[in-house]
Amino acid sequence: MVKVTFVTAQDQRITAAAEPGTRLLELGQNAGLPLEGTCEGQMACSTCHVVVAAEWFAMLPPASEDEEDMLDLAAGVTRTSRLACQIVLTEALEGLEVRVPEEARDMQGR
Repeated sequence: MVKVTFVTAQDQRITAAAEPGTRLLELGQNAGLPLEGTCEGQMACSTCHVVVAAEWFAMLPPASEDEEDMLDLAAGVTRTSRLACQIVLTEALEGLEVRVPEEARDMQGR
């Protein structure tokens, strides 16, 4: 299992774990976080935008051009912003920390 800490807009820390190969979006949704993922991980929206802790950002594979284009549409983007649907958990990401931006909107009412 790979443990990840999500930090909410209210600075609440929520730790969740999933098997390697799980997308960060799925883990966050299963933990009840407001990561909508409207396009179901098809990189056609930016509703799963997260801000990766700076010390972890360089450990992720670089964002694709398509992901960068989608991030241009997200609110509150930072230098370490990524789409949670594009982060696949690996054992090397044990302890990953990401912030769910205040601008996150969850149309599913979670």
